[in-house]
Amino acid sequence: MLLRTSLRSFFAHKGRMALSLIAVVLSVAFVSGTLVFSNTATSTFSKLFAATASDISVQPPKPADDEEPQAGDKPATVPAQLAQQVASVPGVKTAIGQVMVGNAILVNPATNKLVGPTSGAPTLVGNWTDTPRNPVKITSGHVPQNSGELVLDADTAKKAGLGIGDKVRVDNATGQHPYTIAGIATFTTTNPGAALAFLDTATAQQVLLGEQAYTSVEAFGDGSRSNDQLKADALAELGSRYQVKTAAEQKADNIKAIGSGLDFMKYAMLGFAGISLIVGGFLIINTFSMLVAQRTREIGLLRAIGGSRRQVNGSVLVEALILGVLGSTLGVAVGLGVAVGLIKLMNAIGMDLKASDLEIGPDVFVAGYAVGILITVVAAWIPARRASRIAPMAALRDHGTPAEARSNLVRTVLGVLLTGGGAGLLVLAGTADRAGTGGQLLGLGLLLTLIGFVVLGPLLATVVIKVLGALLPALFGPSGKLAQRNAMRNPRRTGATAAALMIGLALVIGSSVFSSSAVKSASAQIDRSVGVDYIVSGGRTGATPEMIDAVKRTPGIDHVTTEKDLDARFQLPDGKTARAGIAAVPPAFFSTDFRLPVKSGAVESIGRGSLGIGEGFATDHHLVVGDSITVHYAGGHTQVLPVGVVFGKDSLYGDASFVDFATMAKAVPVAGQPVDRIYAKAAPGADVGRTLTALQDALQQYPQLTVKDQAGYKELVQSQVNTLLYLIYGLVGLSITVAVLGVVNTLALSVVERTREIGLLRAIGISRRQLRRMIRLESVVIALFGAVLGTGLGLAWGVTAQRVLRDQGLGTLSVPTTTIVVTLVSSVVIGLVAALVPAVRAGRMNVLAAIATD
Repeated sequence: MLLRTSLRSFFAHKGRMALSLIAVVLSVAFVSGTLVFSNTATSTFSKLFAATASDISVQPPKPADDEEPQAGDKPATVPAQLAQQVASVPGVKTAIGQVMVGNAILVNPATNKLVGPTSGAPTLVGNWTDTPRNPVKITSGHVPQNSGELVLDADTAKKAGLGIGDKVRVDNATGQHPYTIAGIATFTTTNPGAALAFLDTATAQQVLLGEQAYTSVEAFGDGSRSNDQLKADALAELGSRYQVKTAAEQKADNIKAIGSGLDFMKYAMLGFAGISLIVGGFLIINTFSMLVAQRTREIGLLRAIGGSRRQVNGSVLVEALILGVLGSTLGVAVGLGVAVGLIKLMNAIGMDLKASDLEIGPDVFVAGYAVGILITVVAAWIPARRASRIAPMAALRDHGTPAEARSNLVRTVLGVLLTGGGAGLLVLAGTADRAGTGGQLLGLGLLLTLIGFVVLGPLLATVVIKVLGALLPALFGPSGKLAQRNAMRNPRRTGATAAALMIGLALVIGSSVFSSSAVKSASAQIDRSVGVDYIVSGGRTGATPEMIDAVKRTPGIDHVTTEKDLDARFQLPDGKTARAGIAAVPPAFFSTDFRLPVKSGAVESIGRGSLGIGEGFATDHHLVVGDSITVHYAGGHTQVLPVGVVFGKDSLYGDASFVDFATMAKAVPVAGQPVDRIYAKAAPGADVGRTLTALQDALQQYPQLTVKDQAGYKELVQSQVNTLLYLIYGLVGLSITVAVLGVVNTLALSVVERTREIGLLRAIGISRRQLRRMIRLESVVIALFGAVLGTGLGLAWGVTAQRVLRDQGLGTLSVPTTTIVVTLVSSVVIGLVAALVPAVRAGRMNVLAAIATD
């Protein structure tokens, strides 16, 4: 009987369930779509690596502490004779020396434009080798046969409009190297989006490595031994000096590297799927609350004829289960479309994935159904429990749920405690000395204030809506007064409806405050600290001497300064170690080019062989001027330096460390010091704008360089921040969409709930136009209520985030008033749009039929 009753009730109210169903579908679609995309990307690369990996790969020694290569660094190599040693290992059929580097770029000399991806996938240049598992095969032309020929992969050639006989230039730290395309190679498996170019082995060694060596030796067995045995035999032959990896280990390393690049998008998407689930939860709670309220007499009859509280509760939960199963099924299907969209997005930024290769594993269905069913049943449990507690006679008399006053008291106490505790944590976060501690407090405070506002929402609704709707009676007469009272009539429903919108708008406002502060802080630091007029960044290859000479020869340039950035490991006085970036600069860097705040010590000490460090780094590691630090550079280079100056926290360079050129040269050969940036200052009286144009023209043949004046550099910073901000806006848009559905659903169900009341209003003279206006105004007030709460929360979160990061570059608070105004105006539009269908439906009701409704 329970199942029959639940099914009959569900299909009787299927129209009212539709919008809740959409919320479940959207939430599940984001979860399942993200998983399908992640599985597809991982599977694509996994197949590539599995199909092309050698049985064992002998690679250079592992860098100390997993040091990352720097732009312009010479690639790590193994001796050329190692190939013969590996070939002599028992069970090895073929051993091939391979050259493959990622620190070179391809340029079309006819257009001076980059050939290949500019972001995302890499550009790889190496030697052509014939291996049993070559990832590409020649489909046009021939392999490179001399020092002037090059083979290009087909996908890159097609995108760049290049073919056999066209010219391509390879640029790296050693200069520019022109070639003619002699062959086109097509991938034998899915191309992940990388650009591949191949030279003959002797040329590749000379141009890419500067010596007769290889970046690895790839060995293929004769089938007599397993890969693990081949590895063991190779280690026995070569010793432990080199890294030896089996095909499985190569595949795992490559998948890990690719996975780390995809994790950000994966977790961001899942995070916002979680937000949409929460917002959808409010919609489902409202739907079932109103359906239960409309069925109060029906529930009373069930209880009167012997139905237990458990059966009533179960009846509502079965309806939720049906909704969850149906929504999850549709959500998983829609998720495939989301996955295809993500694949197209990744293809647009340089990766090459095929929608036809979608990988739909069991985890997609498990996660999709678990999420959809769980959130629906949990959301419906609250109204189900409330329905089961209604006494039979009270339900028959439509008296509703008892103990409302007691419930409000508990809600008030709990809401105040949560909100107060969260506000206290936000204050502590904003005053914390360390960003890490402040970030943890911010996260917990954000969560508590959000929950607190959700709990207090129904109690705030009465007060806030009374204020927001104060002008409605004066402006719109009876329609305005009725709209205000209707919004206040059921505070719990209004609070839940507004909470869904509040969450989305709070994220928008909080993100806007953070991004606006980041841009303004960066601009203020540039104005305060930067004395040079032009900043030239070296890109993947670093800046070469030819580039520096081109800058110096540009008319209107007064002087040029370079900066060399390296990763280093610091051995601190207390015995601990820390990884940090270190920049080598000349004395002019501090005297004329940059003005960095000094906390203690003297900037001039850097020119005398001392080390400059940031205040944050000094505080974290208890360092003061005079302490000695042992600096370990890549390649085993080491030197001991005294701390000569501690720069203030509000520095454009953050916690970067500085040494003089001459000081670094004592430990690291000049050849191992890649130039990352070039700074130039215009001559006195020179036109800054014309000189910028001349500088861009002088560097036109180096498309990897970024040339900016101070204004352009500010725009670059802003565009980088805005890219992240727009991503957040797009994803938050999902939760706002679900929230709008919630407002529509609430209004639609309330119109059904108030059918008799609407009929009586029409009978006593209210017109259809006034009735529709009443519904629209009610919707606008609810939307404004959610917007006001969301704006308050977002401001608190954004301001606190700025305070937490005040010593990490966000020293200036900026509140985007335009965004706030647009948000509030948008909430009015949201309210009007959400009310369209319910208002029309209310206006079309037959007066006598509405009055006669039971």
